[in-house]
Amino acid sequence: MKKFFALLASSAFLVSCGTDTNNTVEAVDTMSVADTSSELPEPYATESSKKFSKALGWSDGKTPIAPKGFVVQKFADKLENPRWLYVLPNGDVLVAEAGTKGAIKAAAAFVSGNSKSRLSSGSADRITLFRDTNKDGIPDVRDVFLEGLNQPLGMVLVDNTFYVANTDGVVAFPYTKGQTTITSAGKKITDLPANGYNNHWTRNIIADHDGSHLYITVGSASNVAENGIEEEFMRANILVMNVDGSDKRIYAAGLRNPVGAAFNPYDKTLWTVVNERDELGDELVPDYLTSIQKNGFYGWPYSYWGQHLDPRMKGEGKDLVKRAIVPDVNLGAHTASLGLAFYNQTTFPVKYHNGAFIGQHGSWNKSTFSGYKVVFVPFENGKPSGPPEDFLTGFIANADEVYGRPVGVVVLPDGSILVADDSANTIWKISIAK
Repeated sequence: MKKFFALLASSAFLVSCGTDTNNTVEAVDTMSVADTSSELPEPYATESSKKFSKALGWSDGKTPIAPKGFVVQKFADKLENPRWLYVLPNGDVLVAEAGTKGAIKAAAAFVSGNSKSRLSSGSADRITLFRDTNKDGIPDVRDVFLEGLNQPLGMVLVDNTFYVANTDGVVAFPYTKGQTTITSAGKKITDLPANGYNNHWTRNIIADHDGSHLYITVGSASNVAENGIEEEFMRANILVMNVDGSDKRIYAAGLRNPVGAAFNPYDKTLWTVVNERDELGDELVPDYLTSIQKNGFYGWPYSYWGQHLDPRMKGEGKDLVKRAIVPDVNLGAHTASLGLAFYNQTTFPVKYHNGAFIGQHGSWNKSTFSGYKVVFVPFENGKPSGPPEDFLTGFIANADEVYGRPVGVVVLPDGSILVADDSANTIWKISIAK
């Protein structure tokens, strides 16, 4: 145990147990570490490729494609990089508008052939509110809910406090039911690491079911710790803390870039989707959907998909690798699976009930496009009951161009879902055809 803790500490994965703050570590139950016999190709079986997509936008009347029996319509447009969605108890829809800042995004815009506003190197840094006062399913009120933020993504309301996860910390604001704009000053209740890899700036935040704790996703500062493990302190983790920001600690580690996070409505288990590492070939490493075990370790940067060793780590982290948990669902390599929403309504057909919708933003490190769609994973009795299946497609225009890129997904009280398309600055609504 001492050896395990020492390795965790040196790797900046200080996983603490429960509410204990003395950095003691519990080993993961070995019975929960799944088999690693998944058929994956060897590292470098194919050459690592770069293929950025050029975003065209959607022409008038053109929409993504949903399965038969569903209708797709534009919920809102003319946004600026809408990434994430949240629904307030009164039905108001909040959209976090933010993007990757600086040279990385500007370079991607140049490579893709699009240097216009869709891929600007700035960030709107605001949250926009939409309200449907006519009750016709399409909002007629639009207002700036919050602005002057710092690359916001996750949002959650607990009692009368509205929390925003900026890239560098969590800010709490007083909230009154029905208000369309927050003008009062917020209070930063905790810092979050904002160094390193600017592509992993997103910080999601959700609350547990009794509203006593907040869970925050923080991606790595690099692809595979190439800048040194010391740069990864408090990163590649899901953090947990009290709602006042106290007792912040690591809940689960070794998650390269977890973004979407949600509690399964069936049994209240925490799940997340994770973007895995790049530059090992077209089919490595699979992004995944997985349940999260308290104090669990999921491999990054030393291994992937359980005990598959990353050759770039040269055998480091052997004790951690032994404990690496195999994820639940393979979502495909380089799909950039980001959004996650469990379907907690009953409007859609029964097959969708309690299943998971996942927004796949799309590849750049693969010779042909992967992702660029919303997939659905069916669940039964709280567990995945089948492979991912396409739900919202039609984003890919041809071998080099796409119409848009889906990201965040949320379920509305009427049982329809919304999908944020950040490159087309649009929110799509998918509902049952009448």
